[in-house]
Amino acid sequence: MRKIEYNLTIYPFHIDAMGHVNNIIYVQWMEIGRVKLLDAIEMPIDQVIEEGFAPVLEETTISYKVPLYLGDRVTGSIWLSQLRSASAVMSFEFCYQDGEVAAIGSQRGLFIDLASKKPKRLDERVRDRFATYLITDV
Repeated sequence: MRKIEYNLTIYPFHIDAMGHVNNIIYVQWMEIGRVKLLDAIEMPIDQVIEEGFAPVLEETTISYKVPLYLGDRVTGSIWLSQLRSASAVMSFEFCYQDGEVAAIGSQRGLFIDLASKKPKRLDERVRDRFATYLITDV
């Protein structure tokens, strides 16, 4: 089991009136992580939609530890902390270049059938792909 790591750039438009990265940027960085997860399991979002299902978010939580500023180098990490038949919890960590944790978070998502708009159970093939990134003991 493993995490997916990805580098993030802080742009001037990410900075809020307080001089640090705005809270909403972390949600955007989570979306980047989700796309990277789907790419890693060889199921890019356009392919998932073609197959008639899609992940939707139910909940997002973020705990900010220390602020990030323009010029900081940031690494994001994503992994699954829970995988059920039709849902998953994705965990995130955002770290400074020195490894210090700046923020942690999670998102709970549900897989839905696009035609019926009802929860869709993952077949074994897809579930096994996601399971590669399942870490329950962090």
